[in-house]
Amino acid sequence: MPKLVALSHDEVCRILTAHGFVSVRQSKHSILQLTTSAGTTTVPVPNHPTQKIPVGTLRGIIRQSGLSRTLFEK
Repeated sequence: MPKLVALSHDEVCRILTAHGFVSVRQSKHSILQLTTSAGTTTVPVPNHPTQKIPVGTLRGIIRQSGLSRTLFEK
């Protein structure tokens, strides 16, 4: 399994929006939501334009989003 690497805020948001998530608000975090018939999934993404999102935080974002880890691997 390839290693998970730190990604930027823009890269993570691009992956999430490509899979149906919509940005609902933004301050220190971008809040993205996916609404389905089963309910709403909300994922906060830290908004630090000059820093990469640490791997541990990225794992939490992946778990909350319910998307495959392979989408976030390089």
